[in-house]
Amino acid sequence: MKQSFWKTVLAVIVGTFLASIICTVLCIVFISGLGATAPAGKVNKPGILKLDMGMVQITEQKTETFNFSGKTAESVRTIGLLDAVNAIDIAAADPNVKHLYLKTDGNLSSTSHCEELRVALQRFRESGKGVIAYIESPSTGSYYMASVADKIYMGNYHGANITLNGVGGRMIFLSDLLDRFGIKMQLIRHGKYKSAGEMFVRNSSSPENREQNERVVNSIWETFSAAIAESRGISVEKLNAALDNLELCLPEDFLAAGLVDELVGRVELQRKMADLAVVDDVKDVNFISFQAYVDAKCLPNLKSRKQIAVVYANGDIVDGTNPEAVASDDFVKMIETVRADSTVKAVVLRVNSPGGSVCASEKIEEQLRELRAIKPVIASYGDYAASGGYWISNGCDHIFSDATTLTGSIGVFGMVPDFSKTAKDVLHIGVESVNSNKHTDMFSTMRPFDKDEYRYMERSIEDIYERFTKLVAAGRDMSVERVDELGQGRVWTGADALEAGLVDEIGTLSDALKYAAVAAGDSEMGNWLVTAYPAPLTMMENVMASFGQQQDTEEGVFIRNLRANLKLQVLARMPFEFEF
Repeated sequence: MKQSFWKTVLAVIVGTFLASIICTVLCIVFISGLGATAPAGKVNKPGILKLDMGMVQITEQKTETFNFSGKTAESVRTIGLLDAVNAIDIAAADPNVKHLYLKTDGNLSSTSHCEELRVALQRFRESGKGVIAYIESPSTGSYYMASVADKIYMGNYHGANITLNGVGGRMIFLSDLLDRFGIKMQLIRHGKYKSAGEMFVRNSSSPENREQNERVVNSIWETFSAAIAESRGISVEKLNAALDNLELCLPEDFLAAGLVDELVGRVELQRKMADLAVVDDVKDVNFISFQAYVDAKCLPNLKSRKQIAVVYANGDIVDGTNPEAVASDDFVKMIETVRADSTVKAVVLRVNSPGGSVCASEKIEEQLRELRAIKPVIASYGDYAASGGYWISNGCDHIFSDATTLTGSIGVFGMVPDFSKTAKDVLHIGVESVNSNKHTDMFSTMRPFDKDEYRYMERSIEDIYERFTKLVAAGRDMSVERVDELGQGRVWTGADALEAGLVDEIGTLSDALKYAAVAAGDSEMGNWLVTAYPAPLTMMENVMASFGQQQDTEEGVFIRNLRANLKLQVLARMPFEFEF
């Protein structure tokens, strides 16, 4: 009895101590957060809305967490893409917002986010208000964003890091390296373009892989260069010549090429901002913080009793549960909740996934099919809607894609490593198997497949590819033969996918929401409550998650990842990802 009593007392003391620590941390974070989010400028007074892409990070969904830096805690926030776009649209009709000042250096946004933000900024201009951009070290992405402006000012400073040189990517091949360590990757796939495993089994790209990569980067650049050329009143040919001939080296080169309107220093830029605001000094300019404007203006319509649900499929598609991925068990439960909610009249499925587990994709698609039977489901594609991402969404009632989205990748592959040579010749380890049946150890990774085992794997891959093509044929109203022509694992940009019939329209997440509203019977967006699924994690949830992550050792994470990668994997996943 006494021992039990003292155990209870000790547990209470420890629990109280831990609770005190957590509360202290939360207070620090909250206070830091208040300081970090204090608005620069009055939101409801006339002024210039300031969007500094180096200071604002725009992600699929908003996040709020914290970082420890020395002895202090710092609140870290991102803005959700939909909120960012809505804020720009609200500002276009807001009499207090006279102009928008856009600084794009340090832009961390992805291709699709840049594309959708640029479309919103173009609408802002079309409302009759001006967009003024300032750049110092333009990259391809930052200049693409800045080019939407009525006027582009460039810092008259030399030595800046200028990287406006087009779109490209790099492919890495590990076959020769793996050979040195005696590692052989056993790759089984369907699709001559399904190149996800090529990096492990080749030392250079296959012709098909090279072909699709060249087409992808060229298609993205076609989208960017056409938009830049139109905004700046120059030809695409002139722009390409400037890049190919390395003519854009100094600020003066940008001015001569017609890519900027004026070269200015910081003092001169401030004078221009003051003139724009019709005040005597830049200190009197009311610069409205974009974060503060989002916080003040992008509020949900809580009076509405009807909803459009935006369901985010963001990340790799995996089995089981995982808050940082599109996990089948979590996602299925979420879809069931949306389906059962009578106030949800339509759904926008926002896909930003390169794919992943075939099994998980099938489970998710099955639930989405049940959802589509009673509610309109409209797809909106972000950076990726490929392989498993396309699997779950191709049957939606209408598909909107960004022009730069990477989609398709209708193909399947499986891969199992063989470490037998590594063990014998490199590590000098002898390995023996003791099995109850002939093929018990086929997935042990300590011997290669025999012919029967390879055919066994091949049968599974072919079956999945057949199911995939039939699913797409039904979803896109095509013949299986036509899907096979477009498939074979080939990755398409949204612009090319539109021509191929894999998507219905080039458009943004906002366009998909408007379409969903019409499909649900009320085209007036102001009458709808737009709800995100899953809901973004609260600060408290992120704090608790962070505490859990801190208890995990690097060794533990490494071992878990190693085990996961050594398991048999049959994946519907695109072969590469571009970072922009």
